[in-house]
Amino acid sequence: MIYADNAATTPMSEAAINTMTTLIRETYGNPSSLYEFGQKAKEVLEQAREDTAALIGADAKEIIFTSGGSEADNQAIISAAKAGALKGKKHIISSKFEHHAVLHTLKKLENEGFEVTLLDVHENGIIDPSEVEAAIREDTCLVTIMYANNEIGTIQDIKGIGAVCRAKGVIFHTDAVQAIGHLKINVVEENIDMLSASAHKFHGPKGVGFLYARKGIRLANLIEGGAQEKGKRAGTENVPGIAAMVTALKEEVANIDKNTAHILPIRNKIIEGLKEIPHSALNGDEERRLPSNVNFCFEGIEGESLLLLLDDKGIAASSGSACTSGSLDPSHVLLAIGRVHDVAHGSLRLSLGEDVTEEEADYIIKAVKEVVEYLRGFSPVWRDLVAGKTQFIL
Repeated sequence: MIYADNAATTPMSEAAINTMTTLIRETYGNPSSLYEFGQKAKEVLEQAREDTAALIGADAKEIIFTSGGSEADNQAIISAAKAGALKGKKHIISSKFEHHAVLHTLKKLENEGFEVTLLDVHENGIIDPSEVEAAIREDTCLVTIMYANNEIGTIQDIKGIGAVCRAKGVIFHTDAVQAIGHLKINVVEENIDMLSASAHKFHGPKGVGFLYARKGIRLANLIEGGAQEKGKRAGTENVPGIAAMVTALKEEVANIDKNTAHILPIRNKIIEGLKEIPHSALNGDEERRLPSNVNFCFEGIEGESLLLLLDDKGIAASSGSACTSGSLDPSHVLLAIGRVHDVAHGSLRLSLGEDVTEEEADYIIKAVKEVVEYLRGFSPVWRDLVAGKTQFIL
């Protein structure tokens, strides 16, 4: 089986598993307890906080551990909104192709009286910092733009967007769930005020993540009930999971250059191979994208059928975000970059792991070509296109 859906989740690394299982067995105390069992757990927790901060150029006091990226996104956005409202600033800027953890939170805030501007996204999946600057108003309290898109993998000019926000005195948050561990990130150099991350995207455990919030930013509580995480996130910390997350992140950050050098030519080979399929199109900029990401649309087919038949051939892939994989609606990301509904339905996302091989790439190309040809063979939509009854789009 070829696992090509690492953007949905990654397998835990052996080092992370070993860290987690060792702590489950040996360091099971509550880190809020004063006796030795608890204090040993607290030492592990605080070391994990320091290590996490160091990996992104932050200070340990700026790290809050969460249950994952969605919680971190929610806390960051709601915190900035509440702080802005106290100053009479209730305008938020984001983009149309953010993760639903961001978009749904913004919709909730709209219902509470906030005004949200969702920037259009160009066909290449890139937002220019000048467009962010043009959208900022006197009452803007937050800009939230994802670091790398979870579906098409495009990477934003985060440093440039952050510089615009810093100059305008507006808080800048980035959902870096897909980027961290795969791209080099320094929150100070890139002018990032808040950043969200999730462990299971870089070979850590599920249900663990963190929020970086620059000193001076006041966080609002999503969970009440205890003094954990500086009183900003109640609930006994998952020390084994947090430590395993940091183990995985250390490993990934240390090997970014090596992993990129291995994955990139293989990814490019797959892109070139799939381009040979008639009436297909790569989604997003070919250069400014995650090294592991391949996202294509194939005219005249349905993505769900494509995934099922690829699964039969031993390839695990997706048509978009795992968080919306049960939806029959086309990807909001593909619609945001200008793909029409009929084309967006026929999408395929391949997100490669560090262990992908040339042989697997060859097999993926061959299998996708065969499945697309097979599906088009009995598609009435494809027959109408070939017959000229309807016009090709791609």
